[in-house]
Amino acid sequence: MDGRAVIEVTGADREEFLQGLVTNNLRGLKDGLVYAALLTPQGKYLADFLLKADGDRILLDVAEGLAGGLLQRLSMYRLRADVRLAPTDLRVRRGTGPAPEGALPDPRHSALGWRLYGAEGGDDGTDWDAVRVAGVIPETGIELTPETYILEAGFERLHGVDFRKGCYVGQEVTARMKHKTELRKGLTGVAVEGEAPVGTPVLTADGREAGVLYTQSGGRGIAHLRFDRAEGPLTAGAARVRVDGQNTR
Repeated sequence: MDGRAVIEVTGADREEFLQGLVTNNLRGLKDGLVYAALLTPQGKYLADFLLKADGDRILLDVAEGLAGGLLQRLSMYRLRADVRLAPTDLRVRRGTGPAPEGALPDPRHSALGWRLYGAEGGDDGTDWDAVRVAGVIPETGIELTPETYILEAGFERLHGVDFRKGCYVGQEVTARMKHKTELRKGLTGVAVEGEAPVGTPVLTADGREAGVLYTQSGGRGIAHLRFDRAEGPLTAGAARVRVDGQNTR
């Protein structure tokens, strides 16, 4: 699979170091892959990734375009911790068919199949856009951008955040959104008639902006919507958009 980079985190403090920074609980590494994100202090998205325990190191599987910035940001937090961060030559394979030896289930959603780390990358030809649209699963750089709040992107449903693990960067804002407010907008599955470029604004019948349409496949799509405006006829460019009973937040 192209477009991914694998960073190794080594040193005696590696798990404690990451535990204090990322959104999920690294105690889950004993059971398989852990999905998590690194946020700004203001609670906004910087990067999402999958973590794997691998002997005396933790592997961090991240979108290639974010790898350099993530390494720099993690290094900034390292201070006196016994932690070393370095890129690796490992590549990522993924698929939804029979899992090869050593592969682990993707923890975000059962439809995402398995991932394997080694000398070869690639996938088994799965239509990943269709899988993501069906499960309303955001993708780095498409639905997940620097303006994203992870709860609006479905991270709780995708097992990417733990509210009992203690402090991490951006934890205060994330916890407040969880416990003190009702989400007023977020990713939603929609029916789409026609097509529109990713990032096309979704408009109400009277021209007010209701959100943004992202990935589309097979007459459905993922949209980030204001829930109070996600009723009645909606359009995205030349496409017609409708929230229906199949949507998943």
